[in-house]
Amino acid sequence: MNSRFAVLGSPIAHSKSPALHAAAYEVLGLDWTYSRVDVATGQLSDFLLGLDESWRGLSLTMPLKEEALALIDSADVQTMLTGAANTITLTRTGGTDGDAGGGRTLSVQGFNTDVAGIVDALADTGISRSSEVLILGAGATARSAVVAAAELGAEHVTIAARSPEKAEKVTAVAANAGVAISVVWLADALAHEVDAPVTISTLPGGSLSEADLEGFAPTPGAILLDVAYEPWPSILAAGWRARGGVEVSGLWMLAHQALAQVRIFVTGDPQLRLPDEPAVFAAMTRAVGLT
Repeated sequence: MNSRFAVLGSPIAHSKSPALHAAAYEVLGLDWTYSRVDVATGQLSDFLLGLDESWRGLSLTMPLKEEALALIDSADVQTMLTGAANTITLTRTGGTDGDAGGGRTLSVQGFNTDVAGIVDALADTGISRSSEVLILGAGATARSAVVAAAELGAEHVTIAARSPEKAEKVTAVAANAGVAISVVWLADALAHEVDAPVTISTLPGGSLSEADLEGFAPTPGAILLDVAYEPWPSILAAGWRARGGVEVSGLWMLAHQALAQVRIFVTGDPQLRLPDEPAVFAAMTRAVGLT
């Protein structure tokens, strides 16, 4: 039986995940199918119930990363810390192989590979530790960024949000991850020099204008990982580069988190390396125009 996978979310037509996964499976010699499916808020449970036994796993984008928590039977540490799962595996037990699903039990395991995607994308630039991290935005991806900052050894994280009063979930994640946190207005953070050696922007593409950046300047050589990647460079990334900083496209995060997903789908473990993994990752990055 051909194994099937997909990325779910809404909207989803723009997703580059099918290209990333298809490239990986080709190198690995796996005749697997990976598609994209538009699944809106409140529809994930019904979607899962309608899957046959050919389905082995799913990638999740917004708005489903939090919704998945109510549907999973077990989760990795990163999912528990962030309160968001972007990957699930589907395993059926009991019954018989010929059973269409009625006599078999579906087990759903959740993972968060966004954290690893951030850490590994920064590692590509030589950043393996940073005592201070600035995070722009306060949504689900910001929570993954906080946990990534903790893995980088950050002692303090500043969250810059348009609505600081909505940062309670991020603050709770920081507390659980053992990181001290400050929450400031986004406009204030961009109004002067950004002195953190690492900044992670989780803001949606197009959410900043040139006017938003009139007063800011990064410390020369400081790293910006901008999760937004289309269009690229973003206004923030272009301004960062023009002012002496080093910008990293969110496509690198996307590629690294997808590599962890492929590991999960192939081996069941996001940290267990794949056969000939350098060739697999090279094919993935070529598929989305990174190399």
